Amino acid sequence: MDRVKLCLVMLSVLTMVISCGSEPEPGTENTLPPAKVDTVSVPVENTAEIVDIIIAEDTTENIDFDPGSISQELFDLTKIEVQHFIEDLNKIIASGNYNSWKAALSEGYFREISSPESLQQVSEQPAMTSRKIVLKTAEDYFNHVVVPSRANSRVDDIEFISQNRVKAYTVMTREGQAQRLRLYDLELIENIWKIIN
Repeated sequence: MDRVKLCLVMLSVLTMVISCGSEPEPGTENTLPPAKVDTVSVPVENTAEIVDIIIAEDTTENIDFDPGSISQELFDLTKIEVQHFIEDLNKIIASGNYNSWKAALSEGYFREISSPESLQQVSEQPAMTSRKIVLKTAEDYFNHVVVPSRANSRVDDIEFISQNRVKAYTVMTREGQAQRLRLYDLELIENIWKIIN
């Protein structure tokens, strides 16, 4: 029922936006400036519905995104920003600062790694079972997974996934061949880079 209400509200907003964008009939004057709709806030009891809609919209954006639309200047600037972000993150991880690390994660990613299912899955990995480590909280994940493996990460390359999302890679040489290894998926959220996966 809530989904139906949400769809009806979104449909009515879309209809208003489309009708506001049409040209006035000849001979009529438009005395008001055109309306600009930035956001629509709809109260919904189940926030999972909103997340589903946002994910569906993001997927469409990513399908239509052309990495060739990114200028070399934007690419270079973004790569430098991401490198600085990861250097700062390395310091946070090396110092064991859980709260600052948590602040570098998107809310969705933090929920994902904090879930009992995710913690159990990581706990069942050989690296954890051989040391008899059972993760119960996101802080356990930080101390036993992130700190040992991510304190010295280096960004050698990035790949744009959308206008505000990139994958950060490090390049390692193994058996004489260079291999690109993905470090993080990042998103620019309110002008701050956040880890999304």
